[in-house]
Amino acid sequence: MSPARLSAFALPRPLIAVLAVLAAAGPGAASASAAEAPFRFFAPGSPWNLQLPKTAPLDAASAELVGALSREVKRELETDQGPSISTTSSSVPIYTVPANQPTVPVQVLSPYTVPALSAAWSAVPLPANAQPAQGKDHHLVVWQPSTDHLWEFWHLVNGAAGWQAGWGGAMQSASSNFGVYGSAAWPGANGSWGGSASSLSIAGGLITLEDLRKREINHALALGLPQVRAGEYAAPAERTDGDSASPTALPEGAHLRLDPNLELWRLHLPPLTLTLARAAKRYGIFVRDIAGNVTFYAQDPVTTGGNPYAGPTGFFEGTYPARLLSAFPWTHLQLLQMQLTNRG
Repeated sequence: MSPARLSAFALPRPLIAVLAVLAAAGPGAASASAAEAPFRFFAPGSPWNLQLPKTAPLDAASAELVGALSREVKRELETDQGPSISTTSSSVPIYTVPANQPTVPVQVLSPYTVPALSAAWSAVPLPANAQPAQGKDHHLVVWQPSTDHLWEFWHLVNGAAGWQAGWGGAMQSASSNFGVYGSAAWPGANGSWGGSASSLSIAGGLITLEDLRKREINHALALGLPQVRAGEYAAPAERTDGDSASPTALPEGAHLRLDPNLELWRLHLPPLTLTLARAAKRYGIFVRDIAGNVTFYAQDPVTTGGNPYAGPTGFFEGTYPARLLSAFPWTHLQLLQMQLTNRG
């Protein structure tokens, strides 16, 4: 996302209709009570958290666009460029802070005048030793459960002038928010806010360390793609930085899901791949951003002081993401019907 592409005048608009709740597990699927399930951000009715009905209508271009995505994955595997799961670079560290965490101002470095965002960042409980993600976006999320407030940043730095960020957002009552920036996020907020180029929160769709420890992802996944459609976006996205003129490029906000009739237990997937596939079947995958390759986003472990993904006992099972994702059933994805908005 580049500041030049931020739309300071984007207005919030209705999100896609609420989907019916339906478990889409097959034989052997893990089941857990609500008390045992991993924590997830945002409201139960958020697009991130709704289970998909088998009858969710498909987009007329589903086969064509999924075919193009599958070919991109095949190309990346053949050229050793992906697909990937971003973790220690180009992902999102989450700093969960207590009620008494000291606050600091974070200056908005933007070509736009944004008094509401500046006010939201005037007192952020950001730890002095916080480290934004490595890579070009320098994302970071601060989550304060005691106030139910969430702050997210893009291009966050801590220099001689203190904390500064190029863009981002803030949410009050985050647990009842849809996980998409709009007027409900904060006084004066609108659809141009957020650390992603789509206004989908960068906390939404993030594979957390708790998800991986419990081997259950009870929310949709976020996806970055190297080619994102220019000029239009799909609800629940509120904007886009897509730059591809290809008719087969997916727009930001596009909602994919694995075929609900696919019997995952028959595929003999690696454990992590199976966990991702179950989430993609039950909740789906939202296109969130442009990325260097096809990539999912998993929590940056910088807050842990180690790398729980690496090594023979790590979450990546002693191998690497491209190998795990080579077994993901990409060709069985479906594109749900899109509600498109033209950026012009």
